[in-house]
Amino acid sequence: MTDLRTTTSRDGTRLAYDVHGSGPALVYVTGATCFRRFWPIVQDSKAFAKAFTVYTYDRRGRGDSDDGLPWSVEREVDDIEAVIDAAGGTASVYGHSSGAVLALEASLRLPHKIAKTVLYDAAYVHDAAEKADYERLAQQVRELLAGGDDTAALKTFLRGIGMPGAFTALLPLVPGWRTMKALAPTIAYDLALTRDLPPLAKAQSVTVPTQVIVGQKSPPGLHVVARQLAGAIPHAELVELAGQGHLVSARRLLPVLCES
Repeated sequence: MTDLRTTTSRDGTRLAYDVHGSGPALVYVTGATCFRRFWPIVQDSKAFAKAFTVYTYDRRGRGDSDDGLPWSVEREVDDIEAVIDAAGGTASVYGHSSGAVLALEASLRLPHKIAKTVLYDAAYVHDAAEKADYERLAQQVRELLAGGDDTAALKTFLRGIGMPGAFTALLPLVPGWRTMKALAPTIAYDLALTRDLPPLAKAQSVTVPTQVIVGQKSPPGLHVVARQLAGAIPHAELVELAGQGHLVSARRLLPVLCES
């Protein structure tokens, strides 16, 4: 593992990042409850590093990065820009889940710095009923966070988005649990990112080459979102990745990322 590297976002927030591999630059934007040295992210990065120079970073408030407040989508896009600049000024951007929401926002604002955008299981709500359910979940999580019960907030969020209860019960035994628990307050950021329907009108303005990918076994709502985004983004490629769910195999995803 490389020594700690940092870059600074537009508002002065210090961001920690790691670099793996060689080849074209790829910035990896992670989803909720992830940080750059969480074991699954490290394994993904090593797989992607067979074809890319992979830049994984701790989103603000996570891991070794600062939590510059107030939070906003715009500031998270500034963070992506800072990592792209650290990578030399241009890069492809791969976003997973809520990270895909940020990747799409970055492609709208930073088209001159992004060579290609890859959106995997972009985690917008897909209809009004899901939006209402999601808002109830968000309210529960916000109340738990406000009360200082980060463990309950984290477990409630993960169960609410479909993680089996047995798995969430075992989370305290997982390596990296202490760091994962410490970033519980950032769940509020991801809830804000994914609470709305996909911004199809804005997506029509994307000029960056885009792949919209959804796992064959991912929830039906994510398939709806993927089709909507691919239909709105000019010339986007829609890919259903056979045999994969929301927790995608980086080895299976890599050949798709390598497509021009």
